[in-house]
Amino acid sequence: MAREISIKSAMGREGNNMTKIEQLLQILEKNKSVQSILERANELSMPNWYLGAGGIVQTVWNVKHGFDLEHGIKDYDLVYYDADDISYEAEDVFIQKGKELFKDIPILVEIRNQARVHLWYEKHFGKPVGQYKSAEEAINTWPTTATSVGVRKTDGQIRICAPFGLDDLLDMVVRANKALITGKIYQDKIDRWIKIWPNLKIVPWEQE
Repeated sequence: MAREISIKSAMGREGNNMTKIEQLLQILEKNKSVQSILERANELSMPNWYLGAGGIVQTVWNVKHGFDLEHGIKDYDLVYYDADDISYEAEDVFIQKGKELFKDIPILVEIRNQARVHLWYEKHFGKPVGQYKSAEEAINTWPTTATSVGVRKTDGQIRICAPFGLDDLLDMVVRANKALITGKIYQDKIDRWIKIWPNLKIVPWEQE
């Protein structure tokens, strides 16, 4: 089960992990686009939403490499979960609202309903998947342990969903999460990433 860490409640319960949470938040505060998305996303009224994956992780990698904060970031993944309406038309309402809300963000903010991933996943990746039961369950299957992370801000409180913890993310370790991806998909990702962020520590597929 994906672990959701509330910053407020983590104070007395997460022990040493609190330092890692603080490290992550301090890094994310440097990226104005990330902060703008976290601040504005509630205006869309999307249920069970998170900003996750590449835009979070690659901000960390950029800070640790000394690069521009948005270096190599292709898009910002803003996901939500709504099983009551899994039509593309319903998803597109949020996509169009997001285009206006985030029009000043220099990189695409890609909005996707995780309740409808099963409708297109096999066509794109060659493997059928069942319908997720929550955004947290979806995050639990994202391609690497480091990118399996989501962050949201509601009522001034940050929540982090990090089913594999934050160690790999903050240590720049790239390790496959084999819940869904294939070895080829993993290799394609690391081949691209290592050219952009050369100090990444790659764990080969075969060692997992």
